[in-house]
Amino acid sequence: MTTKRRRFIAARSRQRGVAAVEFALVAGVFCTLLIGICEFARVLFYWNTASEAMREGARVAVVCDLNAAGIANNVTGLMPTIPASSVSVSYAPSGCTASTCSTVTVSISNVPVNTVIPFVPLTLMMPAFTTTLPRESLTSSSGGSACN
Repeated sequence: MTTKRRRFIAARSRQRGVAAVEFALVAGVFCTLLIGICEFARVLFYWNTASEAMREGARVAVVCDLNAAGIANNVTGLMPTIPASSVSVSYAPSGCTASTCSTVTVSISNVPVNTVIPFVPLTLMMPAFTTTLPRESLTSSSGGSACN
């Protein structure tokens, strides 16, 4: 065998397993990024669902003659991870009756979202969401199945 060929064979045998090591390094970073992107999307999904649940609660509050506990039950029915204590309902002007109120404000605050990122368990707080709608028919409970 020539000297050149021996050097080529020796160099080739030293390169064995390099591809596996490179793959392990790149795959670790890639999987971490992939899990992070999926977790970020899940948190945004929860935020969007909480916003829609709050909007639905405000809609029920202006159409149905329900108390704050009934409205909170409607909100938590759409998104069970929202505790009923995080939902607040207020009528304006303050001290009004069902027939004299002009607006209803429903807000959600202090709702935690737990992430499932391995080795980094984070608890993120959702931003506060608020919706104010004008009174429609607060003195009737004929809003259909939404009022039940």
